[in-house]
Amino acid sequence: MPAEIKSSIFPPYVVYSFYIGSVFPPWEGSAAEGRHLPDFCDKQDVRCGMTYLKAILMGLVQGVAEFLPISSSGHLAIARNLLNMEGAGAIPEFFDVLLHLGTLIAVFAAYWRDICDMVVEFFRGIGDLARHSTPTPVPPARRLVLLIVIGTLPLFAVLPIRKAVQGLGDNMYFVGAALICTGILLFLCDRVRKGHKTERNARWTDALLVGVGQAVATLPGVSRSGMTITAGCFVGYERRFAVRFSFLLSIPAVLGANILSIKDAAAAGINGAEVPMYLVGVAVAAVTGYLCIRLLKFIAEKGRFGAFAYYCWAVGVLTLVLQGIK
Repeated sequence: MPAEIKSSIFPPYVVYSFYIGSVFPPWEGSAAEGRHLPDFCDKQDVRCGMTYLKAILMGLVQGVAEFLPISSSGHLAIARNLLNMEGAGAIPEFFDVLLHLGTLIAVFAAYWRDICDMVVEFFRGIGDLARHSTPTPVPPARRLVLLIVIGTLPLFAVLPIRKAVQGLGDNMYFVGAALICTGILLFLCDRVRKGHKTERNARWTDALLVGVGQAVATLPGVSRSGMTITAGCFVGYERRFAVRFSFLLSIPAVLGANILSIKDAAAAGINGAEVPMYLVGVAVAAVTGYLCIRLLKFIAEKGRFGAFAYYCWAVGVLTLVLQGIK
């Protein structure tokens, strides 16, 4: 079945709703109130135990939504609101960390040559600094390292307010409006004149502006990949480089977010019996994420983000309408 047809029949939002609704049904009340819970659930914890099916579904959702420009945070917020999920359907903290590492593996697999070149040039650059010498011209991989470092800086401005930013996910009016704005940006991205900048001639100010876009994308409903790719196209990046820079820029962002989450994950505890299921989910997230990166590369070359724009508009408007008639 063609990808366009599959995406129209099974949009990510439907996948989210199906997977969350089937894996974590929204039972009313709690065990403490004496309400009936299915036999396979722990009476002390409304959340059901992990299964291989749940792990696979979570891996699929993570791999698709993390890279396609549809805002994974926005879709999760909508699904949780519609299904009244407050803690009971939460993904285990440790598994959540592992899922993000799975998508990070996908980035490494898709851009391993770039990453190897950057690592080599990073240490060569340190050696050149120690010798007080700089090659002319600067190797492209070394310039790419500098651009990624600069592009990561705006995220530090979000750290003091990250809890408040995450809290916006409870406001469906905000999430719906953010999805509509994401759609507008994707729509405009198709109509921007093609640029020619790559790591060889991109300026540090260009990387900083793309980094600001990544920082803005921490808002629920704003797509990280959509925002950074669009920002790259606006500052004149060649489309394929805009996609490549977007995903390479995600490496320090994902690593940093995971480091901040490790403490919470450890405090929540790790169920050793579920670890094999977690690893299956990680593998699924990695494979799915890799395929989505390849798909987005193809779409970027064709300059066709319009389908994602219409999808974000539809979900955003539907969210606002449903919230208004509640």
